[in-house]
Amino acid sequence: LTRKAAEQAVNGVFRAMEDALVRGDRIEIRGFGSFKTKHYDAYVGRNPKTGDPIEVPGKVLPVFKVGRTLRERLSDD
Repeated sequence: LTRKAAEQAVNGVFRAMEDALVRGDRIEIRGFGSFKTKHYDAYVGRNPKTGDPIEVPGKVLPVFKVGRTLRERLSDD
């Protein structure tokens, strides 16, 4: 496999994962972990420098949860 072909394959996988997360789908990679999106509501925060209230908008962020196999392998050391 050439470097360019490998790069295209990896980029294709990442694009597919990104598209799935945008659709709200969950991605599971057996033995590694899973990705999903989580919605966070808007809230009023504080500027740490001045203490002034700040409106923090709601957002959707990706979340990763490590799989059992990987977690166990990391704990064995």
